[in-house]
Parts: sequence; C-alpha cells; structure tokens
Amino acid sequence: MRRDYFTLTADTEPWKTEGSTLPTLAVTYDGPEGDLTARLTADGSLLTAPDVDVSYRRQPNAEGADSGVLSLTARLTGEYLLEVDAAADTVDSLVEAAREVPGEEGYRVRIERPDADPITYDKRVLLVYDGDGNLERERSLIPSGVEL
Repeated sequence: MRRDYFTLTADTEPWKTEGSTLPTLAVTYDGPEGDLTARLTADGSLLTAPDVDVSYRRQPNAEGADSGVLSLTARLTGEYLLEVDAAADTVDSLVEAAREVPGEEGYRVRIERPDADPITYDKRVLLVYDGDGNLERERSLIPSGVEL
C-alpha cells in the first residue's frame, strides 16, 4: 500500500474537540476503497489495539528538516499494515502530550477509511527510532514496567 495514500495529523489537545483526554494521531486514507480495511482484517475480524504496534522511524531529508515514517504493524506477524510519512515534530508533540495525560500515559490512533467507520486504537507504547534504527528511549512512549 502506497504511503501517498495516507496523511497524518496530530491532535494534542483532543479534549477541546472530541471530548477525549487522549492525544490523537489521525491517519486519513484516500486510496482504493476496501484495500485498507482488508489490510486491517485478520481471520474475518478487524484487528484490535493489542494486535497492532506503532513505531516511528526518523529519516532526515535533503533539506535538513527532520521527518520520518510512522508504521502500524501486526504484532503477531510483524507485517506492515500501513506506513505514512510524518514530520518529526508531529510525533514529538504527540509523545509530549501523551506524557501529560493524567494517570497512564497514552494516545489514540484513529484511522479514517472512505468505505467504513473510522477505526480507533488506544495505545500506550510508541517506539521512536533514529535513522540508523537505534531506539530513542527519551523520545519514545514506553510505560514503566515494560522491558524491550
């Protein structure tokens, strides 16, 4: 599935717009109908939050601006479900906002599909990697008690 089918926005103050306390990454898909839903389905059912992992890989571009790729993968198989180009400051602002959520750190991924209702995943872990594939712990969301 092509990255240019997706756009990413972050709502770091969702309580002002949707009544939720979780900062939200909104992924909008504008590719062929049915393709995304098929990718997010296993054994006839949509994947749930525990079935999906979220990560971000930084890739400085030629102009020096920090950007990268946000990926959703199937936890069981490691298969890429989708990838979307994303500015590093978008992901950094989400991580910062998620750390300020009262109680548990967390955030929401909302996937907007043209052929069906949005899919939402409430997540606690977001792993951020540098361009060489090294985990950036200070920029990642890793709840206490989770070992990598």
